[in-house]
Amino acid sequence: MVDTELPADADAVSRAVALFLRRMVDDPLLGWTFEGVDQVRVQRHAQTFVVAALGGPDLYLGRDLREAHLRFSLRNEHFDAAVEHLLESLRDVGISDSVTAELAIRLEPLRSQIVTAA
Repeated sequence: MVDTELPADADAVSRAVALFLRRMVDDPLLGWTFEGVDQVRVQRHAQTFVVAALGGPDLYLGRDLREAHLRFSLRNEHFDAAVEHLLESLRDVGISDSVTAELAIRLEPLRSQIVTAA
């Protein structure tokens, strides 16, 4: 395993994002949110989001998170599952536990933008 510091290696992040999206699509709790969605576009947006969350440049030019997720009426369990898929994917490609722990802290404030259902 490679121990990387923030910001993470671009190749590792790219591999992690691909793994993350595959896990999300395959998850019965979350997979339905990807039906009919342009996967290439989602991959690109997810890549720029993760790079920014890891401390790299914020190059995201899409809709804000609340607008992008509002139609799904997501609950806390959806947010928790998605974050866990992301953290596991990053760990699986060699991103250190210290980096993923920091990322989890950075992602928590986004809960209020993504979770819109009780």
